[in-house]
This record gives sequence, C-alpha cells and structure tokens, in this order.
Amino acid sequence: MAKNDTEITVPLLNEPDYAKITLDWLDWQGIEYENLDMKRFIVKGNQKYKAFDKQIPADFSSATFFLCAGAILDSDITITGLDFSDSQPDKAVVDYLKKMGAKIEIAPQAVRVQSSQLKGIDIDMNRTPDALPAMAVTAAFAQGTTRFLNVPQARKKETDRIKCMAEELTKLGAKVEELPDGLIVHGSRLHSANLDGRGDHRIVMSLALAAMAIDEPCFIDTAEAMNVTFPDFLKLMKRLGANAEVKG
Repeated sequence: MAKNDTEITVPLLNEPDYAKITLDWLDWQGIEYENLDMKRFIVKGNQKYKAFDKQIPADFSSATFFLCAGAILDSDITITGLDFSDSQPDKAVVDYLKKMGAKIEIAPQAVRVQSSQLKGIDIDMNRTPDALPAMAVTAAFAQGTTRFLNVPQARKKETDRIKCMAEELTKLGAKVEELPDGLIVHGSRLHSANLDGRGDHRIVMSLALAAMAIDEPCFIDTAEAMNVTFPDFLKLMKRLGANAEVKG
C-alpha cells in the first residue's frame, strides 16, 4: 500500500455493485478507507494486507451462460462453487430466470437448472449489464415478449451490445426491437445463420448458446474472443453436448 492517503474520484459510477466487491474485500482485510456516497474514496496510507486462506467464489458472470443454457436446452445442469452470500451483482440472473419460469434449485455453493417453458417478462438490467447478451438469447426462446430496460451502459462495453445483439438475433430470425436503453425480444422460431461476434467475448459466447439451442449449424466470426475471459468455455459447452470447434 502507498505511504500516503490515496483519493479516487468517480463522477459517474455506472456499476457500483462491482466496486462494492472490492470494498467488501477491503473490509474483510481490515483496510481503513472512507466511502463518500460511492463518488469519492479515500484509502488511508501505510497499511498492509494480511496473508489469508480463503476460497474464492465462482464467477456468476461466467456462470450466466450455463444458467441460461440450463433454462433453454433440453438439459439438467448443476453449477457448483457459487456463493449467494457474495456481493456479485450477476447472481440476480438466477432470479430473472426464475421469474421467467425456469426450474431452479439452490443449494449451498450450487445451483441446479432444468429446462422448462419460459415466459417473457420485464427486467431492469441496470445492475447486470454484462448479462444482457445471454439473457437476450434466452428471451428469444421464451413465449411472449421480454423487455430489457434501464441498461444504457451496455452500449459502452467492448461493443455497443444493445445494437450488436439486436442485429445478430435478427439474423437468427428473432423479432427484436432496439431501445435507447435496452432491448425488446419477442419469442421466435430461430434458424441457423452466419454470425459476427464483433470481437466481443460475451457476444461470441451468447451466440454460441443460441446456436446450440437451435441445433443447426451456425458460424460465428471472431470466436477466438471468448479466450479473453473464458478460455475453457468451448470445452465446458461440449460437456453439455455441443458439437463445436474453432477454425482458423
């Protein structure tokens, strides 16, 4: 840690829950700091971290793809290592899927998801922008209409994920409407297509999920982008029965 105090000013914090994860770890380590309404942080100088032995919870953001897979594929999937007491905002995906009608059982450190007929709902995605691509794919397989609202920051990720998902799902035959701050996805009968992952790991993995559910060959360009955050994604999808390979 620095010898002197460190001040961090954040005029606009779009995703405060992710900052809270860091603050939780500072609290656990006994680090002194001031949190001024999540707009300014002052960390006292001349502090040290202690050695520790702690199991790091699994990543709900990465688990989202498999939670959604369990809901839309003819499958029964159990994901282990998830800690619902952790402050990760993407654990809310479990609630989204439950409200859509997914069969979900929660046990200590695990979630079981079984395929079921989903229904469209309205979802405020502001706290979980990274889940938008996978949830948009899931909505395309639901009955009725799903509206993803209040997530303008999804336009400022690695790509404009609102625009990109609207365009790619449309290629697959989905009926999608783009909103300034979200998407409207109507349950549709999808078909195979040549897709562009836009070099965005979450779009690539979400489109792979769609392709697996369609059960027809799809080609996804820039598929190597998944290695940015999830190099084992394809291997795990194959365990679910995916017939997939990366070419080139």
